[in-house]
Amino acid sequence: MPDGSATAHLYRPKLATTLAEGYGLGALRQDAMAGLTVAILALPLSMAIAVASGVGPERGLYTAIVGGFLVSALGGSRYQVGGPAGAFIVLVAATTARFGVDGLLLTVLVSGAMLALVGALRLGSLIRHIPHPVTVGFTAGIAVTILASQLKDLAGLSLAGPEPGPVVPKLMAVGHALPTVNPAALGLGAAVAAAIFLVKRLRPAWPGMLLAVAGGAVAAWALHLPVATIGSRFGGIPHSLPWPHAPAFSWPLLVQVLPAALSFALLGGVESLLSATVADRLSGRKHRSNMELVAQGLANVASAFFGGISVTGTIARTATNIRAGARSPVAGMLHAVFLLAFMLVAAPLASYVPLTALAGVLVAVCWNMAEKAEFARLLRDWRSATVLLATFGLTLARDLTTGIVAGCAVAAAFWLGSRWRAGVLKP
Repeated sequence: MPDGSATAHLYRPKLATTLAEGYGLGALRQDAMAGLTVAILALPLSMAIAVASGVGPERGLYTAIVGGFLVSALGGSRYQVGGPAGAFIVLVAATTARFGVDGLLLTVLVSGAMLALVGALRLGSLIRHIPHPVTVGFTAGIAVTILASQLKDLAGLSLAGPEPGPVVPKLMAVGHALPTVNPAALGLGAAVAAAIFLVKRLRPAWPGMLLAVAGGAVAAWALHLPVATIGSRFGGIPHSLPWPHAPAFSWPLLVQVLPAALSFALLGGVESLLSATVADRLSGRKHRSNMELVAQGLANVASAFFGGISVTGTIARTATNIRAGARSPVAGMLHAVFLLAFMLVAAPLASYVPLTALAGVLVAVCWNMAEKAEFARLLRDWRSATVLLATFGLTLARDLTTGIVAGCAVAAAFWLGSRWRAGVLKP
């Protein structure tokens, strides 16, 4: 079977290619098992990401169901699985705090239109050429920022006022609130994070996140622990998807959200193509980058219409999909169907999930997200270290877009300097 290199330039979903090659009952069974495996991973993760992003847990499920289905159905990768991603937590939370949920939904819609346009103009290859130290730097910066944002719920802290957005003021506010720590919440959250790491080490095929969160919910209920839950803060989650409707729109709001939408689109394109590239390495296939960006863009537009947050290809879910034996994009589509079934049947149970358990999930996600060994390796060369630390530092101190732009600018300056010294460029 060809690896797809000859057709990587086409605007044709991999689903159409798969069906044209022939798709039988055996492949469907394998895709169904892979889709179920990914759905079990995505269920607690989608809710945790939504809560950390400052919105209700149901919006994470809407994103995984609607966006995840379309990413697989229309995408240019045979194995990519889309949904809400931890990398977006900081951007989504900041946008929600500034513009409200209506502004967030408009931002997601506009960013989707931008991504689709980038793909339609065949600019996907430009995103793929972002320097590696920049990618490692902003990923580590995002991981640290997310970790800082989870300390409040992890320890059950009561802050004196609204939680600050920037990392340093946030850590100062958390420090001042340490006398209000809830030992039950901290113990439960730490136990959930430890259980995730333990299951991954001893039984990597088991759904560690779901088991840890379910165990935490049972423990909190059985022991009557004084911890906040999804039910106590959000009132539970709905039993079904909402009817689609257009986000609130006004020209002044559109102008205000454009910079945020650009950041969403930039991060979404980078994350999606990185995930698709990882899928290529694991499967020996070749994705269609421009088709993938068009699909990601349309998935974000649809997510906004259903009240969801940003959609992107996710490495953890995509890798799980491949390792579980997926054969085609049908696996990713079925993952969304299984999530919808879970929501229809088990929505009342979500009310018992402690928020500290979801914070424990994201602690594990942050640890896995940060490429610690690669970060240390890049520090050994002063040029790559400069690019890395510029990106990392400005992502923490300012925001993601500033970090990426600064890192790329430093990398470009080093590249131009090397070309000039080699005599390729003349002063």
